[in-house]
Amino acid sequence: MAPQTSSAPVTAVGAGPKHNSLGLRIWHWSNSGLVLAQLITILFLFVIVKVKTLAPEFSKVLAEKGVNLPAAELRGLTRIIAHRIWDWHIWIGITISCLLAYRVVVSFLQRGGQRTAAKIETIKARAAAGEAGATKALWVRYSYRAFYVVLGVMVVTGLILVFEDYFRSLEHYAKEVHEISMYIVLAFVVAHIVGIFRAEVTEEPGVVSAMINGGEPAEGV
Repeated sequence: MAPQTSSAPVTAVGAGPKHNSLGLRIWHWSNSGLVLAQLITILFLFVIVKVKTLAPEFSKVLAEKGVNLPAAELRGLTRIIAHRIWDWHIWIGITISCLLAYRVVVSFLQRGGQRTAAKIETIKARAAAGEAGATKALWVRYSYRAFYVVLGVMVVTGLILVFEDYFRSLEHYAKEVHEISMYIVLAFVVAHIVGIFRAEVTEEPGVVSAMINGGEPAEGV
């Protein structure tokens, strides 16, 4: 009888923790959708709908139908539209703040190569070895960290404005900082989309799918 030999268990390819954890991917796509929705509310308020100029436009359209409304009633109608859009803006913002708290929790659950610090150290080693594109990749990682800071500022100032009755002394400054942070987030979103598209079609194909399926197995896990 031939001697029996024990065989090591075979691990399926792609099994185990991925480079981009499930928690990170859930946060990334949820946050992306909500930030875009938030920016759309601003776009509607100040560009598409232009709430401040709605009253004259309503008056003109209604006059063509033979309906004349007092200016006070027209202003009330425009306020209803503005308040409805602001309600969406507020609730989306509160959801983003909850997601940001979720992102903090996710950061403590990352393991090995999933951790942001580990990813940065890996890129630093590639840059030190003279790998082409590593330095740019390092700055991209730093830009993500800066984005988290700005997003946190936008969330905190937004919450101050939502609960302005308790922060009267900070309301003015919070509004200014909130608007500035919003423009920074908008610039980052545009730059991020352009950068990802460029990387996908040039030197780093598969970067989008890696944020969908997790990418390669994580190292050191």
